[in-house]
Amino acid sequence: MANKQHSDTKHNEPDKQPAKQDKAEKDVNTAQAATAAEQPPADHKKKQEKPVAVSEARIEALEKALEAAKNETLRTLADSQNSRRRAEKDVAAAHKYALDKFVRELLPIVDNLERALELDQDKDTVEKSLIEGVQLTYRNFIDVLQKFAVEQISPQGEPFDPQLHQAVSTVEQPDSEPNTVINVMQKGYQLNGRLLRPAMVVVAK
Repeated sequence: MANKQHSDTKHNEPDKQPAKQDKAEKDVNTAQAATAAEQPPADHKKKQEKPVAVSEARIEALEKALEAAKNETLRTLADSQNSRRRAEKDVAAAHKYALDKFVRELLPIVDNLERALELDQDKDTVEKSLIEGVQLTYRNFIDVLQKFAVEQISPQGEPFDPQLHQAVSTVEQPDSEPNTVINVMQKGYQLNGRLLRPAMVVVAK
């Protein structure tokens, strides 16, 4: 009986060794699977790196677009300011020289009054009261013109200035410096510094 039991025990021991071996292999496979899960494959890493590169390129493009928009805004603002300044300058000039045409129309009247005042006042045909009336009218005219920034150009004895004077003739004048105005044939006028009409003058050689 004892021999039979001993014989059975020996017969059962080979069955237990394959079971232990299978369990060890199973444990190894489980550990390898866990390690593989913790470390993603190389292809997966490449897929993760690619979106990062795309994101950096996108940021760079957005920064360039922002800089371009900023420069465009600054240019637009500068153009707007320049346009506003030009408009203000044009409006100021329009106000400043609004009377230009009106004053030009008045100048012949002043010329006629001056000619009347140059008449020989000793003649019997010219009454003293008429001369006084013309003088008063002339002075009033000149006062009104001055109120509106209209200035006379009467350069008698002054050096000739081609910007303000127009020479109708040149004559020998020993007692005058060359290029000096020796006679004003017709006075000139300026409006706020802008020439309306040059003075017509005779210049010494």
